[in-house]
Amino acid sequence: MAERVPQSRFPPGRVTGRGRGWYRGDCHVHSARSNGGELTPEQLAAGARKARLDFIAITEHNTSDTHGVWGPLAGDDLLVMLGQEVTTWTGHWLALGIDPGQVVDWRYGIRDDAIDRHVDQVHQAGGLCVAAHPHAPYPSGVFMYPFHGFDVVEVWNGLWSSDLPWNANNEAALAEWGRSLADDIRGGRWRPALGNSDAHLEGQIGVPHTVVLAEELSTEAVLAGIRAGRSWIAESAAIELSLTAAAGDRSAGIGQRLKTCDEPVVVRVDVSGVPSGIVSFHTDRGTVHRESLPSDGSGAVEWRTSEAESAFVRVELRHLGGHMAALTNPVILASL
Repeated sequence: MAERVPQSRFPPGRVTGRGRGWYRGDCHVHSARSNGGELTPEQLAAGARKARLDFIAITEHNTSDTHGVWGPLAGDDLLVMLGQEVTTWTGHWLALGIDPGQVVDWRYGIRDDAIDRHVDQVHQAGGLCVAAHPHAPYPSGVFMYPFHGFDVVEVWNGLWSSDLPWNANNEAALAEWGRSLADDIRGGRWRPALGNSDAHLEGQIGVPHTVVLAEELSTEAVLAGIRAGRSWIAESAAIELSLTAAAGDRSAGIGQRLKTCDEPVVVRVDVSGVPSGIVSFHTDRGTVHRESLPSDGSGAVEWRTSEAESAFVRVELRHLGGHMAALTNPVILASL
């Protein structure tokens, strides 16, 4: 019989005293218990704090073995969410916010018609399902399942296949997600983008990470913010970004819907931390505006549109060489 893990060994689902705000976190993290991982949970916790993260999700490959070691490593400054990377034969996905000790089956592929059943099990436990690194360049890494059963798409995955935090695999994932946004929004059910490090080695955690607007620092609130698309992705904690759209006396932020009432819309992004970076605005018509930041990396860029011209607006922030520094989920524009 397996040894019963004391409840105190599991991390608490909520950090007390942390109310509504923007929280930085990495939802795809591995210890040495995962294939290719070299770090202990203690090293991961220290790395998360060094990267100035507020939360992480531990996502070992097909096991919950380390769920019961994270209680003492969490704290008032770090929420630890329980999860799993489910490495099926035809694609990987993240199960976030699962129960302590819960293991999601991975022994199937797209021809087995099994994925919906396992995604439903995670949803029934209150968890979130993420299509992970859809264009990973190795057998089983390419995500062959349709996105329709998943809550979120991981469009930015970390350093595992490159010495750069942004690579061609991410470019393909972002393009695929971006192309689907207009149709998904028209249908009333769009899937937000997520960015995670997929950390296996020293120095990888938090590169990149997701910045989430949550009602409090808790597993439930963070997952709700991610599910709603109230988030943006950053290369590092040195980067700050805010995006708003306004029409008349009404305004909306990332992941929200702006009622334009057919009035002109002013979209504004404020950024810092990317010297001489390039800000670009994207809608259902593609890339509609680009503008350079000053050499100190701080500035505000405004662009004007309307609901008739744009169903949504999202922003990318890139370095001069083209590598991504930050990107946002969309603000949705609606006449009513």
